[in-house]
Amino acid sequence: MSAFRNLFAKIRAINARYHEPRIEMSGAVRLSLLVLRVYLLALVALMIYKFVLIVTQG
Repeated sequence: MSAFRNLFAKIRAINARYHEPRIEMSGAVRLSLLVLRVYLLALVALMIYKFVLIVTQG
């Protein structure tokens, strides 16, 4: 169990270190990243939908 505890402690330390971004992002960059995130989620949703259709139709 200590191995998992050490792993999670390292992950928490890394997340704490990079919590604040080092660079400033403009509004256009933030919007672009948001659009890309939504696009990625839509693609994943379509893949899951297609997988369910294939599995249920045999």
